[in-house]
Amino acid sequence: MSHVAVDRRASKDYVRGMTEIADTLDAVGLLCPLPVLKARKRLAALAPGAVLRVLADDPAAIVDVPHFCAEAGHSLIGTSDAADHQVYLIRKRG
Repeated sequence: MSHVAVDRRASKDYVRGMTEIADTLDAVGLLCPLPVLKARKRLAALAPGAVLRVLADDPAAIVDVPHFCAEAGHSLIGTSDAADHQVYLIRKRG
């Protein structure tokens, strides 16, 4: 099983000031494997180095998103919890 390191400084405030979000994928309400499949498709349309924000409430996303990033070569630069979902920030490999 691959493990991807997450920059813990990537809190909402840090990311807001340091990272420009290129696109947001609202995957709230979608179950595995749809959040990752939709993220893969959305990332394909972005430029290398762009950041995709993924919103998901599927409990499996906690494992699936980091695993997807490690396997695809993208960087998971931040995670955070919102009221009813998680937020993942993925920088496209480039």
